[in-house]
Amino acid sequence: MIFEQISMGGDRNFGYLIGDEESRLAAIVDPAYAPEKLIDAAGKHKLKIKYIICTHSHSDHTNGNSEVRKRTDVETVMHKEATAWHDKNIDDGDVLELGNVSLKFIHTPGHSPDCICILAGNKLMTGDTLYVGKIGGTFGRGDAKIQFDSLFSKLLALDDDVEIYPAHDVGVAPTSTIGNEKKTNPFLLRTKFEDFLWLKDNWAQYKAEHGIE
Repeated sequence: MIFEQISMGGDRNFGYLIGDEESRLAAIVDPAYAPEKLIDAAGKHKLKIKYIICTHSHSDHTNGNSEVRKRTDVETVMHKEATAWHDKNIDDGDVLELGNVSLKFIHTPGHSPDCICILAGNKLMTGDTLYVGKIGGTFGRGDAKIQFDSLFSKLLALDDDVEIYPAHDVGVAPTSTIGNEKKTNPFLLRTKFEDFLWLKDNWAQYKAEHGIE
């Protein structure tokens, strides 16, 4: 499998290239702000982009889709609850075959109703659900509870050696593992929802007290 994490600009966005070495088919993930970087990376590897996959509908993840569609013949894939335009709906547990590479989708609502994570081999693209040492934002108690359930019932059920690749470079590192996040991410150390919610509500204070940027 060919896999690249690419800085896209914007709000320290990451985009991703996933390619199958045998079929030379590729998918790109969250091609926002600088979609040409992902197109060029695919060209460097002599890959044909078959799919655009967006981790959710927010414009800072989808604003490059139209440019990619102008330049390549692709299908845009998003969760069935996505409000952004797309060709193909997916749901929790669905698998998309990219040649010999299987892309498994995990529905992780909370940050938005349509948030997904994408598992390719042992590499998990976590969108705005999980960052390294941090998590994505939510609005209100209800969304926070949904996010809590997504994190603890779905992502933390994955093997410890699964590598995580977030959609923004806003954590303490660009990548990590599920096992490392279980041990070090302050949100994931709070296994009771009320404690988790307190940290979300008091994150600025916590960061200042612990020297976190």
